[in-house]
Amino acid sequence: MEDNERIMNIPLRDTKTVPRSKRAKRAIKEIREHVARHMKVEDDELIWIDTALNERIWSRGIQKPPSKVTVKAIRFEDGLVEVSLAGE
Repeated sequence: MEDNERIMNIPLRDTKTVPRSKRAKRAIKEIREHVARHMKVEDDELIWIDTALNERIWSRGIQKPPSKVTVKAIRFEDGLVEVSLAGE
């Protein structure tokens, strides 16, 4: 793999600490924070989450997001980071 491409296992255990009606939204926020920290991105707006990953988080509804997810993050030359499911 190149230096600008990584496969990461992101634990989403902090989603269980928020109210049930906000868990999927919190999971997306955790993914953004984890990718920003490990790919060294200052602005969260430069992180683009793929629709397949978003549907995976929301697949069981707002109350039951997965406890962890494996993603592939690719950094482009303009600083944009694309996050998608690792299997695709």
